[in-house]
Amino acid sequence: MDLTLLHIAIIFPLVFTIRGSFRRREKALEHLSAFRSNLKTVQAFLMSNNGLTEQEKTESVDILIEINETVLQHLAKTTYSLKELDIITDKVFQFTLEKDSSLKRSLRDKVFRFMRDVHRSIENLHSIHSHRTPISLKAYCGVFVYVFPFIYAPTIIYAVDSESLYWVVYIVVILTEFILISLYNIQDDLEYPFDNIGTDDINLDNFKISR
Repeated sequence: MDLTLLHIAIIFPLVFTIRGSFRRREKALEHLSAFRSNLKTVQAFLMSNNGLTEQEKTESVDILIEINETVLQHLAKTTYSLKELDIITDKVFQFTLEKDSSLKRSLRDKVFRFMRDVHRSIENLHSIHSHRTPISLKAYCGVFVYVFPFIYAPTIIYAVDSESLYWVVYIVVILTEFILISLYNIQDDLEYPFDNIGTDDINLDNFKISR
């Protein structure tokens, strides 16, 4: 038996899932950057409005900071409910309605447009947060990673065909299994980039408004 089984049954699915997990991480970085930049733009619009008092400007900034921190905290947890986030993001709309006389219509339209982009970023981040790479494919890889030594060891023993070199079998099988388990663990760490456990996870503190 050659290494065709290793390639088809294990290596190809592992590479596929690692690539998918890496793309999820890169997409998460894009959405986080858009999320923060849009919030900062809304903040700049509101702070530059002369119709708002200093207290009202401070109130608007507090709302945006609350949205920012709540989203980042949501990503770091394993809960998937968006009810709390929906309530907090609606505060911007309520604020603009209450300050209708102080805000120009053009300014309100700009705030709503950028808040739409904020909502889109939140939904995209939540999708990455709550959905993983195909569970069945990951389970398939896990099964074959642990079953493979029992298939591969007899093949190596047959190829060596010398009792004095059986120690080579142990080295080859252990080294191969170490590589496969390492790749499997890399994929597992990349799959959820918000828990701050793996070395390649996203540092959410870098996306705070008040960093």
